[in-house]
Amino acid sequence: MQSPIFHHTVTQSEDKFALQGSHMLRVGLGQGDDVVARAGSMVAFEGMVEFDGEYQPPGQHSRQQYAGESLPLMRCYGQGSVWLANLAQHVHILEVDHEGLTVDSSYVLALDAHLHWDVVSVESQYGIPGVGAYNLVISGQGKVAITTSGRPLAMRVTPERYCSADADAVVAWSTSLRVQMQAQTSSRPIWRRRGSTGEGWELSFMGDGHVVVQPSEMLPPQQTSHGEPLPFRQGAGPGLNQGGAWGTR
Repeated sequence: MQSPIFHHTVTQSEDKFALQGSHMLRVGLGQGDDVVARAGSMVAFEGMVEFDGEYQPPGQHSRQQYAGESLPLMRCYGQGSVWLANLAQHVHILEVDHEGLTVDSSYVLALDAHLHWDVVSVESQYGIPGVGAYNLVISGQGKVAITTSGRPLAMRVTPERYCSADADAVVAWSTSLRVQMQAQTSSRPIWRRRGSTGEGWELSFMGDGHVVVQPSEMLPPQQTSHGEPLPFRQGAGPGLNQGGAWGTR
């Protein structure tokens, strides 16, 4: 059997996290550290790999009750490789260091299990009532894989140069940045995944760091090709799915 499809072979890399094309992540296991991934994101694996679908980091249950948000997780461990993907979105690998990373929880694919994370409510952080967005604040030293709908724009922020973006297009930013949130004026009701507020929201970033913006304000499809709801619906606001938070570690 012959076909150009067989040119898409396994990525050979010594790195624990490696891209397999633009839409898939290869994670090498057996280097002394587990990986936490979005439940259901495994598309292939080889070797002696185990998946713990009942995994819950410490404090997740209490955090879920408090925030009303949860994200199904699985722990990947063993010896071998596992390939992860989510609805053919673009995958990007980020190195988290002292700067820290704040990311929309809907776009986290996998991260090193030894990293620390917590849930931050946009409402509580910025004092905006009715905005149903939850982000993850990730700290420590390790790698995080995120997804975007299309190829993103990475904007550099400096003390002399700040930037603003539509809240529905922002995927992640350096935790060290200062963030201000304000409503965009609108003459008609607009649905935003961050809450049925009737208005869009704009984020302004100041300080020294980076902002990742995707070329889309739309979420990935929420149904299968057979019209059935997906087990986990990403990112919608209150009253739809409460999907987003990963809990604490």
